[in-house]
Amino acid sequence: MKPTLLRALVLVVAISAAVFVMPAGADQGEFKLVFPQPSEETEFSNTWGDSRSGGRSHQGTDLLGPQMAPVVAAADGVIERIGSGPRSGYYIVLNHRDGYDTWYMHLNNDTPGTDDGLGAPEYTYVVGLEVGDYVEAGQLLGFAGDSGNAEWTTHHTHFELHHNGRIINPYRYLQAAWERWQLELQIEREEVPFS
Repeated sequence: MKPTLLRALVLVVAISAAVFVMPAGADQGEFKLVFPQPSEETEFSNTWGDSRSGGRSHQGTDLLGPQMAPVVAAADGVIERIGSGPRSGYYIVLNHRDGYDTWYMHLNNDTPGTDDGLGAPEYTYVVGLEVGDYVEAGQLLGFAGDSGNAEWTTHHTHFELHHNGRIINPYRYLQAAWERWQLELQIEREEVPFS
């Protein structure tokens, strides 16, 4: 078998295996994500429930990374909202199948390379995106930043996952998506040993 064909076959088998490996406690057919901030500099941990100002608790996962890191649709869906708020900063909300919604908050509000709060819309969202647009998993939506009440923090995307109107801890979904994405990167770089 030719090396290129062998690599392609191993890639298909490895990705198929990764897609069907469920996080602990997951049910068959559970919602699967594409990693929503695919920057190799992204870091995240399970901070669900951590205390926040005003007696609030953290209800998402912060994807820490560089300013302007790409933020992509975690699954196929329709844009429900694009806007800004004093806490969330610039945000996008997507509706997905089976009652799932994903929220992407604290998108960039700065001119790239600064913390001036004067960024143009093209440094926040992909130009032309509108409420009602259908987007595919992995499609670029916008860029990580520090808008809203994240202005004095590290650049990041606050990612939330909702199911049937109830917010749920997205960490295990993100961890599974991260692991699939890392495997794909290793295969692309041919870092996975071939037999």
